[in-house]
Amino acid sequence: MQRDDMKDLLWFLAVAREKSFTRAAARLGTSQSTLSHTIKQLEARLGVRLLTRTTRSVAPTEAGERLFRSVAPRIEDIEADLTSLAAFRDKPSGTVRITLSDHALQTTVWPKLRPVLLDYPDLRVELYSDNGMRNIVEERFDAGVRLGESIDRDMIAVRIGPDWRLVAVASPDYFRRRPAPKTPQDLVGHDCINMRQTTFGGLYAWEFTKDGRDLRVRVEGQLTFNTSIAMIDAAMSGYGIAYVPEDLVSRHLSEGRLELALGDWSLPFPGYHLYYPSRRQISPAMAVIVDALRHRS
Repeated sequence: MQRDDMKDLLWFLAVAREKSFTRAAARLGTSQSTLSHTIKQLEARLGVRLLTRTTRSVAPTEAGERLFRSVAPRIEDIEADLTSLAAFRDKPSGTVRITLSDHALQTTVWPKLRPVLLDYPDLRVELYSDNGMRNIVEERFDAGVRLGESIDRDMIAVRIGPDWRLVAVASPDYFRRRPAPKTPQDLVGHDCINMRQTTFGGLYAWEFTKDGRDLRVRVEGQLTFNTSIAMIDAAMSGYGIAYVPEDLVSRHLSEGRLELALGDWSLPFPGYHLYYPSRRQISPAMAVIVDALRHRS
């Protein structure tokens, strides 16, 4: 393989991952026209079409998908090996990209990383706040943060936080206008503040448990958000009932700005875990992150 072929192949992988010439060009630090011309040259040399282009999207062809699945893991292994050479430096360096929810970022990850990063000036951390269920391998994240119960078995998972629960809350003014629900089924008659799930596009069905009985309730209301912070603000403003992490509203509850409902239906579940591919050798930079985030009860 010629040297240009290797560069062109890496550029093809970037487009296939991003599914966009614009985003891939930005990541590679080149122009969209140069990237498009390079991919066309690669396709011409190989004699097959690798990408299907429309005005709205870019997707691998069958041949392109086969090439991506064959080559991408090998390139990742090479990159991991090169990254591991940083162990020979005095201090860990490089970039660690992590995808996580806004709640995990605010309550667990950032509070733990904030005092540690000052000791490692050559270490860069990119925290991508998104409530979706990202594929960290395909989207080139080094790690992700999810609840312990939702991590794939082929991942290494490290617990980074305690158990926590979601609670139904609303403002005192709202509960003066509308009696608080006694059972989850009563939520059907209330104005509820919904959460949009980024990955699947649907609305989150509120989950409750009591005496071994599990219930999922699909609620309705005027407002839908994809972040807990906005939901809490709307609840305090009297727009309805929100189902949010308890640790984000504990102060509002103690100070009377919010009131709890259905508390006996909300049970704790396994807390946040940092996860990453089991086949990937951990870099010195990643080792610093794992140690800083590890939950110590």
